[in-house]
Amino acid sequence: MAWTRTSTSLIAFGFTIYQIFRYLSESERLRDPYLSPQVFGVAMILVGLAALVLAWIQHRQELKVLSTDFGGMRYSIAAIVAAMVIGLGVIALLGVTLRM
Repeated sequence: MAWTRTSTSLIAFGFTIYQIFRYLSESERLRDPYLSPQVFGVAMILVGLAALVLAWIQHRQELKVLSTDFGGMRYSIAAIVAAMVIGLGVIALLGVTLRM
């Protein structure tokens, strides 16, 4: 669940940074940024999504090891939450990339 929290923060941070930089560039308070707000926002969202997918894969591997050692186990709620956050991250990614 810690990876889910961290990934959610990265995705939200990337989307927020994109929105702030976009607002500043539209209001001409920020001129000629070194890095495009879209690129930075997409990079943060992609890092969050990649971390979440890798954490989900590792979680499934650990559950397999535990099930071989201790028998059948119920489905993990953490995997369900991770899948929902991945869905929200993809929506945020589409929102940022379609405005480029």
